[in-house]
Amino acid sequence: MAASENDRVGSVETRGIEPVPDAERHGHASQMFWTWFAANISILGLPLGAALVSFRGLNIWQAAVVAILGSFGSFALVGALSIAGKRGGAPALTLSRAVFGVRGNAGPTLVTWMSRLGWETINTTTAAFALLALLDAAFGIRRNTVLTVVCLLVFIGCTLLISGLGHATIMWINRWASYVFGLLNLVVIGFLATTVDWGKVFHAPVGPVSSMVVGVGMIAAGTGIGWANTGADYARYLPRRIPGGRLVAASAFGAGIPLVVLISLGSLLAAGEPDLASASDPVSAINTMLPSWMSIPYLIAAFGGLLLSNHLSVYSAGLTMITLGIRVRRTLAVGLDVVVTFAGGIYFILITKDFYGPFITFLTLLAVPITAWVGVFAVDLILRRSYDGAALMDVGRSSRYWFRGGVAWAAMIAWAAAIVVGLLFTEASTSATDVWFSGPLAHSWIGSNGLGWVVTLVLAAVVHALLRRLDGTVREEASEQPPQQQVLPAPAARELS
Repeated sequence: MAASENDRVGSVETRGIEPVPDAERHGHASQMFWTWFAANISILGLPLGAALVSFRGLNIWQAAVVAILGSFGSFALVGALSIAGKRGGAPALTLSRAVFGVRGNAGPTLVTWMSRLGWETINTTTAAFALLALLDAAFGIRRNTVLTVVCLLVFIGCTLLISGLGHATIMWINRWASYVFGLLNLVVIGFLATTVDWGKVFHAPVGPVSSMVVGVGMIAAGTGIGWANTGADYARYLPRRIPGGRLVAASAFGAGIPLVVLISLGSLLAAGEPDLASASDPVSAINTMLPSWMSIPYLIAAFGGLLLSNHLSVYSAGLTMITLGIRVRRTLAVGLDVVVTFAGGIYFILITKDFYGPFITFLTLLAVPITAWVGVFAVDLILRRSYDGAALMDVGRSSRYWFRGGVAWAAMIAWAAAIVVGLLFTEASTSATDVWFSGPLAHSWIGSNGLGWVVTLVLAAVVHALLRRLDGTVREEASEQPPQQQVLPAPAARELS
């Protein structure tokens, strides 16, 4: 089926969060392959692999197995949750209204938006550092305040252009940029491989199986879990007839292939550079391992990889902002998003001297409610067969998803309970002496090995599955059949949103 005028490469996507009608659906499952390949070809995957060796004591073969299980497994989950987008034609957090209620959904949506803004700020500041280093290496231009602001604006401008144009342009850019930046990464990877201390690699002792279990969780939490609530945003234009299994496979292989290569290489490099795993600025840390002539292609690859990841995040953040109730067009939502990240970049680069530690600590805490949302949403997806397009856009009492007081209490209780328990196993700190938050079970085996997110995910799913059967309003909604062709045209839907 041909693309509609609303979703053509180079034209501005005017659709916001309203569901995509069947007549405008087009594309193939392979689009999800390129989406997640592009998001994961950044050299920044190397420190993850280094951590498996430096912190978990695994050898290269164990690290490779962990990388395969963690990367492919977590993005298989991303692909599975993206099936909701194919079914309902709407972004993930908009579909979440059917799970939590039109009012109850505000909590998960706000947390998701804050988390997206946070990681975009990290991407923006890191990319600015990469561009500053590139200018220094290529032209000998030293860093100063004006140049720093210019570098931030360049990255923000590139992000705004791609994310502002919307879905079709993003899909096109993902595919072709993957070839360009993927090739650059292969060149850098090939050179880095020659610096590996192969003697240490092949004589490294075998690590405990328990460390492999923890490593799988660490890789999953650092890769796919962070994208799990965005998959539907990119699958919503796909025809309903595409089998869900193809979305799962395309997502898993699209992200898994580059991640396994990068994580495995990071494990190899850690034999000679154990500090790589704990570097606060991994771009600079890896750059020091390269000769000056290799710095330029490396820094271009690093900048491009961050851009490919960031424009996906900004696009989703714009849709999440609209779902939250901010009544603006999608393009303006994207613009507001990048303004906030630009301000954050200015603050973190020019005003504060140490931002990575405190900021990532804050984002670690936000990961707990996001993981709980994944558990609740996954159960609903398994049990649900359809979404009512008009009801998704109706946030009043007449909405099918009003439930009781605008809240689906089975989902809300499961979400809240999982957050509380997840925090029990969580410690957020910038160092051993700077602990922001420490749950009473943070130093148990589960907590100290970073597996609290697994407990959060499983508990949210189990509690929601049990309570869903007891919630009369949810049973009533599930028994109704949505009327045919309830998808509203874009202008009318924007009024309701």
